[in-house]
Amino acid sequence: MTKGVLFDLDGTLTYPGAIDFPAVKREMNCPRDRPILEFLETLPSNRRVRLMEILERKEEEAADRSVSNEGAERCLAVLKREGILFGIITRNSLSSVTRVLSGFETISASDFAVVITRDDACPKPHPAGVLEAARRLNLAPHELMVVGDFRFDVIAGKRAGAIAVLLTNNGEPAMEPGDPEPDYVVSRLEEILEIVL
Repeated sequence: MTKGVLFDLDGTLTYPGAIDFPAVKREMNCPRDRPILEFLETLPSNRRVRLMEILERKEEEAADRSVSNEGAERCLAVLKREGILFGIITRNSLSSVTRVLSGFETISASDFAVVITRDDACPKPHPAGVLEAARRLNLAPHELMVVGDFRFDVIAGKRAGAIAVLLTNNGEPAMEPGDPEPDYVVSRLEEILEIVL
């Protein structure tokens, strides 16, 4: 039985496209085939600090442009009404999460039982963030559902032993050969209510 739901932020709780990752990578001289955070870890500390400032600026600019995804606030409101805990698991900073949520109309940061950012645990696809969320929520990993629009969300969820749901936003699934299969694939966020409730 699912007792908690962890949502990715960009492209899941928010409408896709607020942050242009290819453009951010170009500005940081990050190879196209490398995730940004993993690229930063390979750099000397002085360069890493400088590029992290660029990333945080871009995240905050994107946060100010972000709007809630179609059905996101209704989905969260139903989970809240039904007593299902929910949280956020993101590769973003806490400040950008706070800025994004300040733009939501009916849901606020205080409604989330847990928020796991890159500062709390190794970022997705590592399972550490999901496991940390389970610990904070006092739930077993298999009692959690991880919902996200990217392959890292599915990988992190599956590695942690949680239920993994891939959100396609009515597009093509963002998975690669060899990735673990998601337990469910949904095109819109509200479809998870049929799984959870």
